[in-house]
Amino acid sequence: MAINSLKLRPILLHIFFWMCFLAIPILLGPNTNSSSAEDVQRHFQWTMFFVVFGIHNIPFFYFNTEFLIPKIFKTRGILLYLLCLLASIVFMVWYHDQLFDWFFDDFFEGGGRGGGRRGGTSLRIVFQLLFVVAVGISYRFLSDNIQEQESKKEEEKERLKSELSFLRSQISPHFMFNVLNSVVALSRRKPDMVEPVVIKLSELMRYMIYETNDSKVNINKEFVYLESYIELQKLRFGDDISIDFKSDICKTPSSIEPMLLIPFVENAFKHGVGMIENPTIEINLVDTPANLIFSVRNKKGKQIEEKKDDSSGIGLANVRRRLELLYPDTHTLSIHEEADRYQIELVIKHS
Repeated sequence: MAINSLKLRPILLHIFFWMCFLAIPILLGPNTNSSSAEDVQRHFQWTMFFVVFGIHNIPFFYFNTEFLIPKIFKTRGILLYLLCLLASIVFMVWYHDQLFDWFFDDFFEGGGRGGGRRGGTSLRIVFQLLFVVAVGISYRFLSDNIQEQESKKEEEKERLKSELSFLRSQISPHFMFNVLNSVVALSRRKPDMVEPVVIKLSELMRYMIYETNDSKVNINKEFVYLESYIELQKLRFGDDISIDFKSDICKTPSSIEPMLLIPFVENAFKHGVGMIENPTIEINLVDTPANLIFSVRNKKGKQIEEKKDDSSGIGLANVRRRLELLYPDTHTLSIHEEADRYQIELVIKHS
């Protein structure tokens, strides 16, 4: 139904335009109450002239807009177009003269071949044709410009959609890379904890595979996913790290791009543990009718910066770009780095 409506709309607009065009002499006609019978009869005659000749100008309009402009002007140049247009106008004047002889000889008083009346009629025909040409040129160039702008918007939309799809596809392998590193480290330190960690990991993978296909997910699902990831890290580190995860979600939760928040939490665990005294990570998720506020804070160590691998930094760079694409004017990402603290705060305004 939507497709049919989109196809039908321009047709209806064209029909409406030609109805208004053909109704011009009727709308501008004399007042029948104050005009003489001769004036009313003369206006009726010229109204018939305008309508009959106007109907025959409709094919000329589309010949100019659908053939001469796109096929001649835009491919062969303006000179050939003007020559073809002039030839078309000459033909239409000749055709209208023949139509005038055939249809109006007995309709107009004094016959169609009267010199003065014929000269005035031919002049009206030329002006009508020039008006049709002017409207046709304006319509075609305006229509082409709108179509070109829509095409550019569609191309940009598809490009951004492809880029976003690529960015989302990066998150899963990057996430798995970090988690598997954690499992390997845990297998060396606490081999008895590997099994529950793998079970928790399977829950995370289930979410990643089955729940993230939509463009948006309920914030409650994302909260459960974050909670599962944090539980996995608790299994890995035990009491070696203090984790404080707080949330406040309103009764009508919002929707969010899936796996948009996890890179910040990953980053906190990646750089907030290790050679750090009493490592702590604080995570706060607040969802209100107006905003989504997410903050992560972790302690920093003073150890020498380790050499980063090729995948280091993919998560944050990825999420920055996704935020730019998904929430270009409705998000604020603040990053504060101190000597012993690292904190991010993300605010997304609900539309």
